[in-house]
Amino acid sequence: MSPLDTASFPVPYEWGVEPDVAAVPPARRLIIDIARFWKVPLSDDALRDAELCAGELLANAVEHSKARCYVTVRWTGIRLRVEVSDTSLRLPDPETAADTTTGGRGLLLVAGLAHSWGWAPAGVGKVVWFECAADQVAIDGRQPAALAAAAAQLPPW
Repeated sequence: MSPLDTASFPVPYEWGVEPDVAAVPPARRLIIDIARFWKVPLSDDALRDAELCAGELLANAVEHSKARCYVTVRWTGIRLRVEVSDTSLRLPDPETAADTTTGGRGLLLVAGLAHSWGWAPAGVGKVVWFECAADQVAIDGRQPAALAAAAAQLPPW
């Protein structure tokens, strides 16, 4: 059963991902399909960023745990939250990559693209998460589009 065959309201959705790099692309695409199905107000660019962040967390879980990991997608009403749980005891550290290596910088990417990210111990492993904020988050009680419209009406001086 696909999450797209179930309720149309944003109930957190969780599934297992096999410990195989080939399982990462379909899992990250499913995250975006879920966000679109829930009509999460993220632009296409923000969804691409979320997909990239999800791919990084999933690839790390597959590489380091060598075991099935679990993905949970939540819509908080303000942010899309993606959590990846695994059994690896290796803690996420965006600063571990040597300057001469070509890999190991995925968490730096996540830190740069996501609105927030982090990790917490969970059972015999951990959960690593990131959040992407909705495109229409209010600033001082006003939507960015309203702020832009108001700014456009100001005199040019």
